[in-house]
Amino acid sequence: MTDPTLLPPGLVVSAPASGLGKTTVTLGLLRALRDEGLSIQPFKNGPDYIDPAFHRVAAGHASFNLDGWAMGEDLLEAIAAKAAGCDLVVAEGSMGLYDGTVAPGAGGRGTSAEIAGRFGWPVVLVLDVGGQAQSAAATALGFARHPDAPKLAGVILNRVAGARHEMMIRSEMARLGIAVLGALPRRSDLEMPERHLGLVQAEEHADLEAAIERLAAFIRDHCDLGAIRDAARVRRDPPRGGALPTPPAQRIAMAKDTAFSFIYPHLLDGWQAAGAEILPFSPLADEAPDESADLVWLPGGYPELHAARIAAATNFREGLVKHAEDKPIHGECGGYMVLGEALIDADGTRHEMAGLLGLVTSYERRRLHLGYRQARLQAPVPGHEPGALLRGHEFHYSTILEQPDEALAEVLDAGGNPVAETGSRRGQVTGSFFHLITEETR
Repeated sequence: MTDPTLLPPGLVVSAPASGLGKTTVTLGLLRALRDEGLSIQPFKNGPDYIDPAFHRVAAGHASFNLDGWAMGEDLLEAIAAKAAGCDLVVAEGSMGLYDGTVAPGAGGRGTSAEIAGRFGWPVVLVLDVGGQAQSAAATALGFARHPDAPKLAGVILNRVAGARHEMMIRSEMARLGIAVLGALPRRSDLEMPERHLGLVQAEEHADLEAAIERLAAFIRDHCDLGAIRDAARVRRDPPRGGALPTPPAQRIAMAKDTAFSFIYPHLLDGWQAAGAEILPFSPLADEAPDESADLVWLPGGYPELHAARIAAATNFREGLVKHAEDKPIHGECGGYMVLGEALIDADGTRHEMAGLLGLVTSYERRRLHLGYRQARLQAPVPGHEPGALLRGHEFHYSTILEQPDEALAEVLDAGGNPVAETGSRRGQVTGSFFHLITEETR
């Protein structure tokens, strides 16, 4: 029986870079271990709002983000405490193991190595060994001997060409004292579909359950699950408590469909734990927000892929206008764009949006906006007063053509440099391009 006062043993699945197989391994491992009867708590390092939805399906438990740059100690502890009572933690890293922002934040740079070290979870390093052999062991050794290195549980080799290729790598790993926990052959049929912000969303996957079962079988066939379980470690001190974010209103009408789905799970969890009611509605189904709601919240997502449907959703748009007469509305990223005057899609077609803000954005001229954000509010946002310092993350390809309203905040990147995406406010309608993670209280 797992001690409910302690965090269970855990592991972090990481890699030298993005795109090397972390998510494939994580999803397969979550389901394979779940199939053995274990209760697995998934986590995701960093500001990713897509992978946790896949984790939930694979593990059967809600997955939460752990972010050493954006989150203070209390919030990290409160989120980690979600694992109490489970048998095992499997946390998926982001980018490469030591990749993070340039300037430290709450307690670090947001790296997967920091999360692994903080909670005492050894790292399973996924190595893409295509095009190399013994040199893969040198890569693993460098990661293990980095001055900020957490404990290395071992490596899983990905894209192995055959038995001889595997033997050459295993021999050198053994010589350098690095455990090989699995060797995955090349399998292009197991790749998950992607689009410009990462994986296609979990709810859009044609047969996600079958895909995850295939990944689990792949991991079972080519990894040593017993050795992986045995490599997990426990942090011997109990979670130190801490509070999840408080709700911005009691009754929150939340847009929720394939165009509006990017919101961090710890926010919803904290709001509901504090007694807030979440009232979902679908703009793509032309549903208006619940008239009894105190607040309408439009998360980010992919409105650019559904702009024509949103422009034609008269009940939705009229519901927003009616709500804004005397109650607040807030939009993040895609939700912010929908609150504006117009969205121009990749083909150059202009689609009229809600018109509650003057924002006009375009995907015809794609430009990447990516990184952590610090926002000092100059106007109130639901749940936060002027002067509050919010921490969040921005990731989109839209270009601002017009942003005429009052600036919502002074927004800086992680290095303290100002960014042009200040957000907007008009009356009780507010919006920003950054996705809120937390309000800084340190």
